[in-house]
Amino acid sequence: MRALHTAATGMLAQELNVQVISNNIANLRTTAYKKQRAEFQDLLYENVRRVGTQSSDQGTVIPVGIEIGSGVKTVGTPRVMSQGTLLPTSKELDVAIRGEGFFRVQLPDGRTAYTRDGSFELDNQGRLVTAQGYLVQPGITVPQNSIGLSINSQGQVSVTPGGTTTPTVLGQIESTIFINKAGLSAIGDNLYLETPASGAPQNSVPGAAGYGDLLQGNLEQANVEVVSEISDLIAAQRAYEMNAKVISAADQMLQSTANIFR
Repeated sequence: MRALHTAATGMLAQELNVQVISNNIANLRTTAYKKQRAEFQDLLYENVRRVGTQSSDQGTVIPVGIEIGSGVKTVGTPRVMSQGTLLPTSKELDVAIRGEGFFRVQLPDGRTAYTRDGSFELDNQGRLVTAQGYLVQPGITVPQNSIGLSINSQGQVSVTPGGTTTPTVLGQIESTIFINKAGLSAIGDNLYLETPASGAPQNSVPGAAGYGDLLQGNLEQANVEVVSEISDLIAAQRAYEMNAKVISAADQMLQSTANIFR
């Protein structure tokens, strides 16, 4: 019976929907996490009676046809790249992007990744790195015995070397934007990779036209809305239950049909 397969596609779709929602909720406290949503489309239709065809030799046109659908499919789980809330941390190496843009990070294999997680640290050479030890690009090294590290809204990094009172500019943190940031590929560790869908990276100084500025001593929080996720979770659960009910009803109909021939 066709209804069994159709309802099964609905159950699979809602199972994936719950997986996406659960991942959003699990990353509720993940720095700069961008929530996902599941998007669905209906499957192909069987035209038993095609609408618009002629029903007589006099040219009468059928106003309503008979189309039997075959279920639903998942077409994507795009990320919602909206701004998350900025939370003050008072840590001088924490930096949040206020607006558009990503930090550039060099991976151990030489590839360039992108992130909005600005919870930076210093490695044993004084270089600015991520929590995983990946170098922030372009590279910035803080000399020993430096004090008063400052990162302004345009990404300029300054310190006061030991024994002096005059700040020294160490380098410039750049920002990267993409024409389609939702087309980036997530690889975990709050990192994304460029893809053909995202377009080529465009680098510039934070605060330039079209680029967000930086806010030292702050971190961007996940853009997950708990109430919305719980509401979506309940709706997905009910949709799953209704599809399961359809399978149960189809099974009872098949059982009744089988009993006729006994």
